[in-house]
Amino acid sequence: MRAVQIVDLSGPDSALALGEIPEPDSPPESMLTPGAGVLVEVHAAGVSFPEVLQTRGEYQIKPPLPFVPGSEIAGVVREAPAGAAVEAGDRVAAFCALGGFAELAVAPEFLTFPLAPQLDYAQGAGLILNYHTAYFALVMRGRLAAGETVLVHGAAGGVGTAALQVASGLGAHTIAVVSSDAKQRIAERAGAETVLRADGPWKDEAKEASDGGVHLVLDPVGGDRFTDSLRSLREEGRVVVVGFTGGAIPEVKVNRLLLGNTEVIGAGWGAYAMARPELCRDIGRALDPLIEAGHVAPIVGARFELERAAEALREIDERRATGKIVLDVR
Repeated sequence: MRAVQIVDLSGPDSALALGEIPEPDSPPESMLTPGAGVLVEVHAAGVSFPEVLQTRGEYQIKPPLPFVPGSEIAGVVREAPAGAAVEAGDRVAAFCALGGFAELAVAPEFLTFPLAPQLDYAQGAGLILNYHTAYFALVMRGRLAAGETVLVHGAAGGVGTAALQVASGLGAHTIAVVSSDAKQRIAERAGAETVLRADGPWKDEAKEASDGGVHLVLDPVGGDRFTDSLRSLREEGRVVVVGFTGGAIPEVKVNRLLLGNTEVIGAGWGAYAMARPELCRDIGRALDPLIEAGHVAPIVGARFELERAAEALREIDERRATGKIVLDVR
């Protein structure tokens, strides 16, 4: 089968190679959990920031070289283990952690979900990582309630647009922080009620728009915005940290938390969810009505053929991405 592999750690410009590799064995073995997984004929594969880090050896998952990257896929089931919620012929969205940049990939059954008829394969390839992360961060970690106000950084990216859609679908008010006109348009498509500019006085504007301070900040960016995120909160507000795409990892002066009765909460969906299959199923069930109602519909950005995977990674590495970047595999 055709697949893109990371063959060295020289970065997205030169670390990738397209070639032919053997198909997975039958029954297919999941890389994430012991035992058989679901074998999927991949139609589309999502491209995310972790793949950029993997080309430099900077991600926490460091398989021996060469390996096939790609954590998110959508396609058609070729083979499924007994007891799985899907079967051969089903359209699915799945999280496989590795192996997605290929014509066939294997995912655990608890991270393989029927793809709703209103979503196409490209949207399915942007569903699991971003929307499960957003729901986990907003609801399970951030304790979001209907009527609260959420401020989302990186609001035109994959996690950002997912967070805006999930928050809106759950009855929250939404404020997006973006860096350009193009990204503002994407945030508005994702349901942002208010859009602020990262290079402006967004902290003060957010407090004004939320009548004194936001209830929750979702931050996948980190860096120098973090302190102002804390300052934008009202009493008992929460900042939920989901990543550091801005590069710098901020530090917290805990006196700010004490004086404002505020919280900083970590939301690391990946390793936590992998050890809790029922949590993954619960999040999938919670997202189903949001998809059916039209609140959750992944916004697809640039699309590339499989052989152009390096270009897709550069789109993310150079912070030009809006929506979900997707590889069209079939």
